[in-house]
Amino acid sequence: MSDLLHVVCPHCHKTNRIARDQLSASANCGSCHQPLLTGEPVNLDGVSFAKHVGRSQLPVVVDFWAPWCGPCRMMAPAYAQAAQVLQTRAQFAKLDTQAHPETAAPFGIRSIPTMAVFREGVELGRISGALPAGEIVRWVESLL
Repeated sequence: MSDLLHVVCPHCHKTNRIARDQLSASANCGSCHQPLLTGEPVNLDGVSFAKHVGRSQLPVVVDFWAPWCGPCRMMAPAYAQAAQVLQTRAQFAKLDTQAHPETAAPFGIRSIPTMAVFREGVELGRISGALPAGEIVRWVESLL
């Protein structure tokens, strides 16, 4: 019997249990039947942030960003590319710190972009500054 993981759906934000060896791009949510692993960053608000970061046993990489931030906008394509590369190993998400300051505040984000990796509510690591896709992938892999 394989290990079961809790994975939060990027579409309906319901928690799913899925066998680790069944984790693939073809796995679908039991509630909304949409793909669980899209290879694309999901935009979070306060409620969905708590669900993804607090419940997912698959690591969640969060990009804390703001629309007015030039480096954040420049890094967005690289972040999306890293999400595609690591789609079966981590979920990628974005939190707009301007729209949801109350969600970002407890994490003491001092500069953006800042990326943090979480698993089951525990922060595994954090890095600030715009990075190319390859460096994002290497950094995330170092924390897995």
